[in-house]
Amino acid sequence: MILDCAVIGGGPAGLNAALVLGRSRRTTILFDDNKPRNAVTSESHGFITRDGVHPQELKRIAQEEIGKYPDVRIEAQRVIRIHKENNVFQVETAAGEMYSAKKVILATGFKENLPEIPRVKEFYGKSLFSCPFCDGWELRDRPLAVIAEDQKAMHMAKIVSNWTDDIVVFTNGREVLSTEEKQLLEHKGIRVNEKKIASLLGENGMLEKVLLEDGSAVLRAGGFIAAEWKQAASFDETLGYELNEQGGIETDSWQRTKIDGLYACGDTRIAGPAQLVIAAGEGSMAAIAVNAALIEETFGQEEQHA
Repeated sequence: MILDCAVIGGGPAGLNAALVLGRSRRTTILFDDNKPRNAVTSESHGFITRDGVHPQELKRIAQEEIGKYPDVRIEAQRVIRIHKENNVFQVETAAGEMYSAKKVILATGFKENLPEIPRVKEFYGKSLFSCPFCDGWELRDRPLAVIAEDQKAMHMAKIVSNWTDDIVVFTNGREVLSTEEKQLLEHKGIRVNEKKIASLLGENGMLEKVLLEDGSAVLRAGGFIAAEWKQAASFDETLGYELNEQGGIETDSWQRTKIDGLYACGDTRIAGPAQLVIAAGEGSMAAIAVNAALIEETFGQEEQHA
């Protein structure tokens, strides 16, 4: 049996794609190895009707809804290889199983590489976050840290200033801000600290101080950290898709890559804020595009035989 579509990745983008495909009566398998990037997150925000929901609860509800559609199946497997033969995609899992599909939607997302700062993982997802739009409200009006070792420091400081007027930017020993940028931040009351961080201090995941190598400490009650984003899974060697400047998969507005029949959506494109509602919307668009392509192909075959 050749599937209409294989969806790789069980986050909000993949789940919403599978839902729309199921409602479109398309034979679909959603592959999900259940290793989400937001495993440390206890609440997800910015998704209407689900603001504050635990990510695993959102997933449970989504899978329950998808289960109503007989043409969709969820496989708890990791896909390790995808290649295309005679216009059909061959999908191989870590268990050695092979599946064939007319179309493939990549929704594998990305993974974050945090700066190498002692104890940073203890606080990440509890009082240190990567997305101000997701968690800024909960940290409003507190003395916050912005930790960034590259050019993202200026941008993140500007964004975080929307939620508090007490910010210290830590560059962890790196000189990533120009003199003009530092002057602008200081004019706005945002302090810049370029000393190397020795450790983060606090209890139960709640940040209290940023300890510097010179022995000084800066009191902070949470903050935001600039992580390096990378693809959680990479199939470019066998599929040949292109990456954008952010390291995400290049697509058009219909989530189509330049490889016929291959689509990408959600954080795997790394094209904007990592929010559930954006990823889910892109998953819906990818599924609509898949369905439209399959319909056109069916009518094309009919025209050839007419």
